[in-house]
Amino acid sequence: MNDKIKINLQMAGSTYPLTIRFEEEQMVREAAKQVDMRLNAYREHYKNVAPEKIIAMVAYQFALENLQMKDRNDTQPYAGKINELTEMLEDYFKKQ
Repeated sequence: MNDKIKINLQMAGSTYPLTIRFEEEQMVREAAKQVDMRLNAYREHYKNVAPEKIIAMVAYQFALENLQMKDRNDTQPYAGKINELTEMLEDYFKKQ
């Protein structure tokens, strides 16, 4: 069965036809809603700024948050420490 659907996504005053997986529809629409909310907030605060600059500011804000989330979820330092401790334990038990 085809789990893809076609939607018309309203965002930033434009309509974007998209083909997405059915289970992603709610998340896709929520993402567009968040973009619109931030655009509106920036437009209200920076009334004399060109629309393309406002869109760039919103894109920057989302990109920054995305990078911060990746840093927060980075488990590599912990995995390295776990490997180090595992090696120490293995060495200890080999000597016993």
